Amino acid sequence: MGGGADDPNWLAVTLDTIGSTFVTLLRTIVPPLIVLAVISSIASLRNVSNAARLAGQTLVWFAITALIAVSIGIGLGLIIRPGMNSGVDPSTAADPSTHGSWLAFLESLVPTNFLGLAASTSADDAGVLSTSLDFNALQLIVIAIAIGVAAVKVGKSAEPFLAFTQSTLDIVLKVLWWVIRLAPLGTIGLLGNAVYSYGWTTIGALGKFTLAIYVGLALVLFVVYPLLTKAHGLSALKFFSGVWPAVQLGFVSRSSMGTMPVTQRVAETNFGVPRHYASFAVPFGATTKMDGCAAIYPAISAIFVAQFFGVDLGITDYLLIVFVSVIGSAATAGTTGATVMLTLTLSTVGLPLEGVGLLLAVDPILDMGRTATNVAGQALIPAIVSKREGIIDLERYNEPRGLDGFVVPEFRSSADTADAVDLDGSAEEPAEADREPASVASASTAS
Repeated sequence: MGGGADDPNWLAVTLDTIGSTFVTLLRTIVPPLIVLAVISSIASLRNVSNAARLAGQTLVWFAITALIAVSIGIGLGLIIRPGMNSGVDPSTAADPSTHGSWLAFLESLVPTNFLGLAASTSADDAGVLSTSLDFNALQLIVIAIAIGVAAVKVGKSAEPFLAFTQSTLDIVLKVLWWVIRLAPLGTIGLLGNAVYSYGWTTIGALGKFTLAIYVGLALVLFVVYPLLTKAHGLSALKFFSGVWPAVQLGFVSRSSMGTMPVTQRVAETNFGVPRHYASFAVPFGATTKMDGCAAIYPAISAIFVAQFFGVDLGITDYLLIVFVSVIGSAATAGTTGATVMLTLTLSTVGLPLEGVGLLLAVDPILDMGRTATNVAGQALIPAIVSKREGIIDLERYNEPRGLDGFVVPEFRSSADTADAVDLDGSAEEPAEADREPASVASASTAS
């Protein structure tokens, strides 16, 4: 239909508007969802005997899958050798706008304000200044954990606050359900605009690099994750059918945080993960669990940069890449992005940061696959840990999915307590055995 980057046609503008509006709506509801869900989950965990064990297993499995993913990335980098004879013009390198650092990670843990907001001001070519506000998800989690723990410690006098928090969370979930109903339109807009804006013409000389990335992502998503589900006695087919709504949205939106509400709904509704655990594991995973962005991508990219600039990597360098991928993904939580993670990896290994600019041309294409893999892992780990702890609702996990990709009734885990409300807004009476406070294990048995 004609048009270009400077003068897009009417269809491109329409698709971009629809897609960006949908992502904006999702991101708008993420901050209150994080705060309310984490506070409510801490409150519900006060009667759970193995809460610390759940958190510990979550972190361990985050690290295990990251270790597997980065090992695959290094292996593919050495086999495919994407940086050798790539034909990329070094003059096309652009300086990355953001850089990862361990100090920035430590500083990002400390909230700069109660709302976890950050403001940034930029100037366009005409010198016009514009200011945008963004939230720091990691800071919001820190704030919510502090409030939740304090409310539990206060005791009886905090009960009205906790009841208000739960009621507000149910309202937010209702609004979220309205937004999710727009997903088909949002998907059309996001995917259509991605095809128009990027297509596959920018791959060019970076074809081997792009191939290596997508082969690595495919191995993690279609081999590693199914093997992990099978190893824990779960159906791999049910995993794929259950996680598909989140993977689909992650692929087109290229945002783990924007997809987080759907990922959490997948974990609770399709996988039968208890709400009090999912509301902790999924938001935490959305900031730190990134097998695509923080493992596969930086491993292969670091090897590409080393090969491109003729730098020989030793065993110590590869161990550093593994270390950064397994431990360092949290260092990008304050400024989430694969580019930030890559600069952190390159600076740790001592490779030239100019190599990052060589890869920016295909970054949007790669980001779609990276994000899809990220959100699949963010839903998988809560399911695995729940299965290991015996708190997963296997009947719900194995139920057939509806046309929208979710089981019915929406957004209710049978291990929830009496205040459980499904996303569609209809509260259900809990089973008699669920009325009494119990450990997670006993609640699972009652379910």
